[in-house]
Amino acid sequence: MDTLHSPVEILVNSFAKIDNDALRLVLDAIPDPVFMKDENSRFVVLNQSMCDFMGHPYDELVGKTDHDFVPAEYADIFRQKDKIVLETGKINENEESIRSADGQLRTLITRKARALMPDGARYLIGCITDITHIKQREETLQLMFDANPLPMWVFDKEGLEFLAVNQAAIQHYGYTRDEFLSLSVLDIRPSEDAALFREIAGTGRGTYDTGRTWRHVKSDGTVLDVVAYSKPMDYRGRAAAIAAIVDVTEQKRQERNLRHTTEFLDTVIENVPVMLTAKDAVSQRYVLMNRAGEEFLGVSRSEVIGKTDDDIFPRELASEFAERDQAALETGVVQIEEEEKISTPNNGVRDSMTRRFAVHSHNGNSRYVLQVSQDITEQRRSAEQIAYLASHDAVTGLPNRSALLRHLSSTIEQATSGREAFALMRISVSELKDIGDAYGPEMLDKLLCEVARRLQATSSRHFLARAEGEEFALISVEAPSSDIAAALADNLIAAFAEPFVLDGEQFTVGLSIGATFFPEDATDITVLLGHAQAALERAVCDGRNVLRFYEVDLDRKLRERRSLGRDIRSALDRKEISLHYQPQAVMTGEIIGYEALLRWTHPQRGSVSPAEFIPASEENGSINEIGEWVLRTACREAASWEVPLSIAVNLSPVQFRQGDLPSLVHMILLESGLAPNRLELEVTESVMMDDFSRVCSILRRLKTLGVRISIDDFGTGYSSLSYLHSLPLDKIKIDKSFVWMLQKSPQSRAITRAITGLGCDLSMQVIAEGVETIEQLNYLSELGCHAVQGYLIGEPRPIADYASQVRPGKEVPQRSLESDQRRAQT
Repeated sequence: MDTLHSPVEILVNSFAKIDNDALRLVLDAIPDPVFMKDENSRFVVLNQSMCDFMGHPYDELVGKTDHDFVPAEYADIFRQKDKIVLETGKINENEESIRSADGQLRTLITRKARALMPDGARYLIGCITDITHIKQREETLQLMFDANPLPMWVFDKEGLEFLAVNQAAIQHYGYTRDEFLSLSVLDIRPSEDAALFREIAGTGRGTYDTGRTWRHVKSDGTVLDVVAYSKPMDYRGRAAAIAAIVDVTEQKRQERNLRHTTEFLDTVIENVPVMLTAKDAVSQRYVLMNRAGEEFLGVSRSEVIGKTDDDIFPRELASEFAERDQAALETGVVQIEEEEKISTPNNGVRDSMTRRFAVHSHNGNSRYVLQVSQDITEQRRSAEQIAYLASHDAVTGLPNRSALLRHLSSTIEQATSGREAFALMRISVSELKDIGDAYGPEMLDKLLCEVARRLQATSSRHFLARAEGEEFALISVEAPSSDIAAALADNLIAAFAEPFVLDGEQFTVGLSIGATFFPEDATDITVLLGHAQAALERAVCDGRNVLRFYEVDLDRKLRERRSLGRDIRSALDRKEISLHYQPQAVMTGEIIGYEALLRWTHPQRGSVSPAEFIPASEENGSINEIGEWVLRTACREAASWEVPLSIAVNLSPVQFRQGDLPSLVHMILLESGLAPNRLELEVTESVMMDDFSRVCSILRRLKTLGVRISIDDFGTGYSSLSYLHSLPLDKIKIDKSFVWMLQKSPQSRAITRAITGLGCDLSMQVIAEGVETIEQLNYLSELGCHAVQGYLIGEPRPIADYASQVRPGKEVPQRSLESDQRRAQT
């Protein structure tokens, strides 16, 4: 390049026309350092700025080279670049960092060009621009860009590609710097946002101006919500924009959560199943009411919002509400839950449980009374109904046992304080169980209601309750003596002389009444009830339409039997129950089996007779558990014997009424491994007094198991011979009462002879129990009796006493009748 176009170049071209002083004045006016060198790199012209820059006056610089002022390594570089410019004519521009005369490190841009003189001489014209401050500012800006905690980048405004990114952007978005610089700002946006961004980018407005939030996509696909603040800039000669990114994802999430929470709370308030209202504390006008409030009041919320309680409720009720609202505002705490009876506009009178409390608006400028009211109308009615049912019998509507106990306790308290007397009666209605079994529970309930009505009609001045089942109780303060109580009982009994007619059927029932007196018989409620029950049980035993008063001596036995019944329930658990075994033998004395007999050793009473505790256990139902234990224990014991002797077990009539007796026997046989033909089940004639067809069915099912059935105590109970033909019996046992009287009573001998003959004719074995003498044995042998049982053969003892007869490897001894007789007599 041989032509110069800068002002300095023009001045140089006119170098010969203008004197040196004028030239220097012009050059000195230039603020940047300007110099001229010859072909040997000697300074020939310098302006004042160059002299100042070099730190030397003009005279010390002219004719000198860079080697005279800067280190050789720098001077050599400058000389080399000077030669290139002089030889090629190309302009050289170079950024250099050198230390100035004052010792400061300066950043310079030096531009050098060649100038050809008319005489052919070549000169180097140079201009130095100090860009130290610009460079420092750029470095500061670069530092702010690189170290900024906000993600920042620079992108080309036309192509939208990234030109620069800072470290925060790299870390936040997960792209490497190279990956960023290979993308455009469209690549980090969801595709559906690209068109809108191009539109806004084309307007030249930044996101701040548009007020928009954008979505960006991180390298892992996570979508961010961001606000981008951008400004246009020139970046290395390109039209660009610098952007700072604020991640508002969490803020947006919180805003969405807040919005969802608000919507959720609105939904909850609207759908909560209690009335919720809010009133302005100043105007006392309703500002909120939910759907449950509409249902509670029977009006829409549009008829409530903006109105006061005076506009909606009766004046007295509105005044009460105002007082309670004011109390809530003054205390500032939740008011105690109060039960209110509210006369609603269109939903009648409702019971509610209401709480009130004062609340402030979010800015604290307003106060409200928030009221939560739960409609408890139905609960109140249900509670009243439950309370009624808790104290009244569901069938008859009479007070029940709980109410009886409360009233009796209150009556005792009043009678004690007033030194008064009263009668307590317990009434049992006969035939109810049979009627229920025959006609069903519905008919029984109808009859109970009619029975209750007659009792009420006859005892209207007295407290009447249904105690339980078929029993009623009556408390009469007007019958403090036995004569008055007897007259009342006679009236009650007479009222039931006429039959009841229900659904075309006639029913006749009777009353059994037990009575006791306060304080003559007892002052304690439990004792008084027990006395009345004891008297009632005697009345029931004595027949229908009977009144019995409590009597100490007669009822003591009843109480003892009850006590015995309570003890027998736990006797098995306490291991007080055991089995003794009594041998059975044929007429020659050979043992053919044993009968298992129950024994109870009471810890206080000692040995209790089966005649006492078995009826008690039958009465309270414990005989079922005891009977199962006896059957299982006896079968298990017999199964352990090597000699296949039979084992006889007694069955109670109660066992025929409850449970599945054949299944129980079958299960025990399987458990014990006892052969069925070795088990003999003994039943008494009283079993036949129950449901005869059912008893026959049970006995036949037992017979199919392979066990044997014998009738025990024959001739002492249900003396009908018809069942002998109907039942699957194997054996008849002559009761010991006949055997004991053989030598004394011709009637006993006749009955015994008849039973033996009957058994033989029916192909049944006959066994006599209670045999104690040789004479009894001989007589029975003559009659053809097959076997005997009694003290002559052996006493009931623990099986260990008969070990020699049942243990494996032992011979069964043949005992002489003489020795047995002597043993029986002793």
